Amino acid sequence: MGLTDDVKKNAVYGIFIGIGAAVLAPVVLPILASIARPLSKGAIKGGILLYEKGKETMAEAGEKIEDLLAEVKAELSEEQQTAMASAAAGAAAAETVQSAAASETTEAMKPHSTKKVPA
Repeated sequence: MGLTDDVKKNAVYGIFIGIGAAVLAPVVLPILASIARPLSKGAIKGGILLYEKGKETMAEAGEKIEDLLAEVKAELSEEQQTAMASAAAGAAAAETVQSAAASETTEAMKPHSTKKVPA
């Protein structure tokens, strides 16, 4: 019997709550709507402002990254030019040494005396 009493008690409470909500709804809903509308507008406005600020911040960050990228590319280009100039100077020095060595070899192969030996 305890179970059926609980069910009847809960059903009665449910009916009273439903009737109360039906009676109070015409009074409460306009009040809630008048409060909810400005809150909703404020939330939407805040979201739009936050989006715009985020977009601006991301654009600034993108510009800074582009500047850094340009600086790095310029430094790399400068380093490559320096390396090429060093390589060219080294190659020129090696060519000078090589041509000097070739001259010495040619001089060494020439006969030392230009007198004719009688046969």
